[in-house]
Parts: sequence; C-alpha cells; structure tokens
Amino acid sequence: MDDLKRSFPPVTDTGTQVLILGSLPGEESLARGRYYAHPRNQFWRLIGAVAGLDLEPLGYEARLEALLSRGIGLWDTVRTATRRGSLDGNIRGIEPNALAALVETLPKLRAVGFNGGKSAALGMSQIAERDRLALVPLPSSSPAYTLAFEAKLAAWRALGPFLA
Repeated sequence: MDDLKRSFPPVTDTGTQVLILGSLPGEESLARGRYYAHPRNQFWRLIGAVAGLDLEPLGYEARLEALLSRGIGLWDTVRTATRRGSLDGNIRGIEPNALAALVETLPKLRAVGFNGGKSAALGMSQIAERDRLALVPLPSSSPAYTLAFEAKLAAWRALGPFLA
C-alpha cells in the first residue's frame, strides 16, 4: 500500500544565499524527522566540502546551524506524494511545495541547487522566471545514484561561487 509522505519545513533564514532542494525525504529521513538521515546518503559530505565545513561529526541541529551560518538553506520540491520505498521513481500523486513563494522571502538568495533529476524536473519550472537566480541541477546525493563521490563533488562545487 502506498503511504502519503510529507516534506519537512524549509530550513532557511533571511541570510540564505543558496537553497538546496531535494525531491521528497526518503524513508530513513522521514522516520528520523531529519533531512538526509540515511547513513549512506552523501549530502552532508558533499555540501560540507563545498562550504568548507566538517559536518559529519556534528549532531543534526548543529549541522543545520552550520549550513545557515554559511548561507545555505534546505527544502524539497514535493510537499506531499505517495511513494513506496525511497526511490524518486516511485513518487506519485505529487502536490508541489510553494517554491516561488519561499524564494520571494529570501532577499539574498543567489542560487538554487536541485539535488537529483526528479528535484530539478519538478522545481526548475516553478522558479525559472526569477532572473536573479542561478538554477543548478546536481547529481543526487542518494546512495541509489551510484556515480562516484568525486564526480558528484565536482558538480556540487558549482554552488561554491554563490556563497559569500
């Protein structure tokens, strides 16, 4: 049976310069109530390398504080959907998050990174008309996407110039 899944609230503040959008939290993240909670998800390692932060030894709240201190925010493109398991390919019945409305509340926002193809496919069109923003599709940090870490990191480094 498919269960209705819900995204988490955005993690942003008025200093957010780069917003990273996933698609919808996976089962491990939903169970723990935390972004990117699966131990093999490479998100924290990737964004830490881009931002010059050692996030992996930190607790979850300290990770979020560190990201915000560097001008990095998090959210998802999907507000609610049904999905069996954690794979983006299984997402059905999508109700999108109000990305354009959030973007309007972030005066320092310079770039939006889309963590994975599904996030980019769902989110880019919602904010494409915001000329001030760079829209950066990124390879998924998910362990299901088996591209080598170094190759993922090379792509994720495109976010670096947008951080003050």
